[in-house]
Amino acid sequence: MPTYVAFLRAINLGPTRKFPKADIVTAVEAAGGTEVATYINTGNVRLTSTMRSRAKLEAALEKAFAADRGFAVPTMVFTRAEICAMVDDADQLAEGHEGRHYISLLKQPPSAAGTKTIEAAGGEGERAVVRDRAVHLLIRENYRDATIENAVVEKALGVATNRNVTVIRAIAEKWCGRSADRDTEHGSGAQVQ
Repeated sequence: MPTYVAFLRAINLGPTRKFPKADIVTAVEAAGGTEVATYINTGNVRLTSTMRSRAKLEAALEKAFAADRGFAVPTMVFTRAEICAMVDDADQLAEGHEGRHYISLLKQPPSAAGTKTIEAAGGEGERAVVRDRAVHLLIRENYRDATIENAVVEKALGVATNRNVTVIRAIAEKWCGRSADRDTEHGSGAQVQ
């Protein structure tokens, strides 16, 4: 049975969007997921599923989350191979970058026009690079001063959620069998959206 990693958007960001990890597990199991595990409290979930369609799995999870929470929880699903590819891309892109590195995880494949727009965005010392459904945001040290962020990505490319590269690396190590000694950690911080 395939193993997937689901990333939930905009949970636990305020008093009205709480979604405790135990409740996430219950909702994923209600959607047919098995071998469910969560990582930190930002909406990172590993599951196995008999579903082979990413879109159908996302829809089933979103339906279960809405039923449990009473609000929409956009969900982006990736395979373990896609997570490893993200980390490989992060390793390559981090060469010579001194600031922070976030990855916006897209719900849909990016359009050519949106890719061109987002890759042209950014101020001095920052850039965005689109690789499949991952947008690597290489920004200055202070995230709040960045001109490219997840909201800019969403405007150009549609629904996305954002994680620090450190979180993606930890997920790759924990759930994808990726060895930590292969990776060099770049950046730090928490999920932003």
